[in-house]
Amino acid sequence: MKKSEIYEGIIENIDFPNKGNVWVKGGEGEEPVKVIVKNGMPGQKIRFQVNKKRKNKCEGRLLEVLAKSPQETREPLCDEFPACGGCMYQTMAYEDQLAMKSGQVQALIEEALVNGGQVKADNPNQADYIFEGIQGSPLEFGYRNKMEFSFGDAIKDGPLTLGLHKKGSTYDVLTVADCKIVHEDFTKILSCVLDYCKEQKFSYYRKMSHQGYLRHLLVRRAQTTGEILVNLVTSSQQEHDFSELTERILKLDLEGKVAGILHIINDSLADVVQSDETRILYGQDYFYEMILGLKFKISPFSFFQTNSLGAEVLYTAARSYIGSTKDMTVFDLYSGTGTIAQILADVSKKVIGVEIVEEAVEAAKENAVLNGLSNCEFIAGDVLKALDDVEEKPDFIVLDPPRDGIHPKALEKIIGYGVPKMVYISCKPSSLARDMEILLAGGYRVESVKCVDMFPNTVHVETVVLMSRVEGK
Repeated sequence: MKKSEIYEGIIENIDFPNKGNVWVKGGEGEEPVKVIVKNGMPGQKIRFQVNKKRKNKCEGRLLEVLAKSPQETREPLCDEFPACGGCMYQTMAYEDQLAMKSGQVQALIEEALVNGGQVKADNPNQADYIFEGIQGSPLEFGYRNKMEFSFGDAIKDGPLTLGLHKKGSTYDVLTVADCKIVHEDFTKILSCVLDYCKEQKFSYYRKMSHQGYLRHLLVRRAQTTGEILVNLVTSSQQEHDFSELTERILKLDLEGKVAGILHIINDSLADVVQSDETRILYGQDYFYEMILGLKFKISPFSFFQTNSLGAEVLYTAARSYIGSTKDMTVFDLYSGTGTIAQILADVSKKVIGVEIVEEAVEAAKENAVLNGLSNCEFIAGDVLKALDDVEEKPDFIVLDPPRDGIHPKALEKIIGYGVPKMVYISCKPSSLARDMEILLAGGYRVESVKCVDMFPNTVHVETVVLMSRVEGK
């Protein structure tokens, strides 16, 4: 097998995240070669090109699906499938998606248990923990409460587009005017903004030359209150009065209600949505969402779970693992806007949240006041450094880190507290598995694991793990 050669094969299974395994027969007397090909489904017959070849690993690029998977029992619901790639499992029955994700996580967990010493390598089936499988999202479609749409074009020098990047492309942007994982209000707003920008003949911001005006459209919509925040992000390379666009948006026939329309100016060279200046064109720069009876104020850049109803399932699962925290001091590390901290505050002596994003910490403080909670403290800072300044010692720790997981040195500090139990909530199982090995080596063991599908039709999944301290370690 050589680089650039083209082969055909069947995707036998998928490892997280979306790593398809294809076995290619070798020559006479040679072992079959495993090639990892992304962006496929189990059971598909595909044509692919080898683009990476190392001693023990081959990777290929999907060129064409020659035959559908037997699990593809549904017709595509979106006009841009499969070019977009965001909801790449939408032709697979939801039950099959759940089973696949559950299996992927379980495989990673059990490998970590072996590597971390909780399970003997020669007897991996004797895993002494409870794997509770996966719980689906209350909504399979229309569940996302936030979308960052990009301006661009679908082909070089083509007409203006507004939507999501084409699968595997850094530059091509597809207009997703019928995206199924968001409420219909999102697509009505997207179409309105795109039509207006085309009429005005605005240029879009080009990442290489850093020239152009339009950058992103950020839309957030509360699932429970229906309040909507519309954020048009541009560079400062032009000045424009957006009063007409504001009126058009306000006249749209929406199920929800527009709480605010903002013009955000961003001159960052990086392709990120951030604000150098924010101008309120209408209403306010925040809206409210409800989770498990608590009220949360959300601003344009506040971190908040993107599936509000799914978040209730996730936090209910986490709360069941946490159990009673009466008279306990709880550390909520990587606390975001303090959702978990506030859910636990009513049944704890004190909850201390640590989060590196200052805006999220300010939002957490506001939300605690909003919900009448006086026993929550939120600290802005990197967990690795901030813990040095906290005098209290935790009785229980909740970990909810970003996708890349926890810095090894921060894990050392967390292990050093020696709490009897902790709960780890992860949005990336491979990062979780890596961190688990360190926690296991540090004297903890896995008690229970449960998955929650917060992202139907996509490759992502959330995982909740209960760990306990091993006596004598």
